[in-house]
Amino acid sequence: MEQSRKRLLLSLALVFLLNIALIALTQSAQAAVYRQGSTGEAVRTIQEKLVRWGYLDGPVDGIYGSKTTAAVKKFQAKNGLTADGVVGPATQKALGMPTQQESGITSGMDSSAALLARVISAEARGEPYLGQVAVGAVILNRVSHPSFPSTIAGVVYQPGAFTCMDDGQIDEPVAESAVRAAQAALNGADPSGGAIYYFNPSTATSSWIWSRPLITVIGNHRFCS
Repeated sequence: MEQSRKRLLLSLALVFLLNIALIALTQSAQAAVYRQGSTGEAVRTIQEKLVRWGYLDGPVDGIYGSKTTAAVKKFQAKNGLTADGVVGPATQKALGMPTQQESGITSGMDSSAALLARVISAEARGEPYLGQVAVGAVILNRVSHPSFPSTIAGVVYQPGAFTCMDDGQIDEPVAESAVRAAQAALNGADPSGGAIYYFNPSTATSSWIWSRPLITVIGNHRFCS
């Protein structure tokens, strides 16, 4: 009887510890946090945004140093957040960086691929799948081109580069087709034929864009060199 009771207590303790571990793992997966000492593409994205909005005057190098911490604190204070210099879920949301919890459809992707999918969705959600892949390819073609920044985040957050960054579409839910399109583009698919520009002739307001040599037309977009 006593032996059975001990086994039962041991089993309950193991179940309790397993539940605690699962909760911790779930919270960790849902709430990526960036602070001084963090590195990587997500940090570069944070820096790109802070530079663009005038909070950071320093290198965009993907290294979360003291200057980035100070800039984050300024941003947080300006936006009514706790100014602790740590980019958690609330600060990520204020920065327009969806957390994994908010964008489950991209939670299995690294930050660069997820950002690519988000831009494709925002810029070409209503376009045929081939056109969505082509938009992703344009972004990657810019990354490889000497006239543009050398990272996906750098290209995306370049001022005036994409309409979705100014009209709020970048914060809309990501379409599943855009995730597949991003993966296809990252795997080398390029229906744009090497284009570094695209535009919708029905909504374009720049006369300059019409001067770019046309490569192909897919859906409502003209893809140009």
